[in-house]
Amino acid sequence: MRIERIGTFLVAPRWLFCRIETSDGVVGWGEPVVEGRAEVVRTAVDVLAEYLIGRDPLQIERHWQILAKGGFYRGGPVLSSALAGIDQALWDIAGKVYGAPVASLLGGRVRDRVRVYAWVGGDDPAEIAEQVAAQVEAGMTAVKMNASGRLQPSPSLAELNAMVARLAAARSVLGDSRDVAIDLHGRVGVAAARRIMRAVEPLHPLFVEEPVLPEHLQQLASVVGASTVPVALGERLYSRAEFMPALEAGVAVVQPDVSHAGGISELRRIAVLADSQGALLAPHCPLGPISLAASLQVSFATPNFLIQEQSRGIHYNVDSDLTTYVTDPAPFDWVDGHAEWNPLPGLGITVDEAAVRAADLKGHAWRNPVWTHADGSFAEW
Repeated sequence: MRIERIGTFLVAPRWLFCRIETSDGVVGWGEPVVEGRAEVVRTAVDVLAEYLIGRDPLQIERHWQILAKGGFYRGGPVLSSALAGIDQALWDIAGKVYGAPVASLLGGRVRDRVRVYAWVGGDDPAEIAEQVAAQVEAGMTAVKMNASGRLQPSPSLAELNAMVARLAAARSVLGDSRDVAIDLHGRVGVAAARRIMRAVEPLHPLFVEEPVLPEHLQQLASVVGASTVPVALGERLYSRAEFMPALEAGVAVVQPDVSHAGGISELRRIAVLADSQGALLAPHCPLGPISLAASLQVSFATPNFLIQEQSRGIHYNVDSDLTTYVTDPAPFDWVDGHAEWNPLPGLGITVDEAAVRAADLKGHAWRNPVWTHADGSFAEW
């Protein structure tokens, strides 16, 4: 069996899918994308595909090592994401060849269901209580929201109080038995992050995500030490090596993205590394069905797993949602806020290839918003 064809598809609302076909007719799917730079990653996949054509698809680790390290210039979001999608597709092929879910190939599942959380509030959270109540009614046991909209690096007292009020509104609906996490998106400076961590501590968030930008990890320890609230980050880190400083600073929850951080192979290694430092895994995944299916395979097989992000109904998915490009939505039907074990081989989903090809004819050119402050200066989105 050899790899015969590798193709990519720009799929609305903001995704890129990768299809790998073998000489035996086995097809694997992956999701290599950098949101807002999908076209660039598509080109990177084409370059990496030059090496793969004609090779054995089951030699996943060999291919990962060469694709990750074979170029003199390595890493970064574009190359790591291109590799990630290819890696997912190769694992999907392996599972189909061996007749087993990828989680079984990773050593077997360590749990029978995976807890997931839902997004509320959008980029600029409002009407939080109503949105949280709707998720509770749908059976969810955890939600996440942005702590605020755009913020000055040093927020005012009014802005800080508004963050706490929104979190309190969510907590009032959730009670003590459900969880809420907040995402700072790196929108504030280090000193402000410390103040926010202390301010939200009485409301016991599950974690505060990305309180500082990844380029400021040298300051992370001071933020971790500011309160007892768990700190989470990792969606903009792309390798085990990049997670080491965060773990050494005491981060409690790592959030690698299976479509950015080298795929299933590297996500698994990052989880093991985190486990060695007492940290938990909460895979980042606001993307499409292939990315989520790949994340879930790792989550089922990872002992130090905490919770899984998922994009069903997320504010980015305006015209297409998580189930638009799969023939059966059942793997993404949450039961009491959990994904149930899926025994299907590979990634456990069947991609609707006709729908994907039709979407690619239209394509997309999604770009993230670019924010500015009142004075016209750049603001973190």
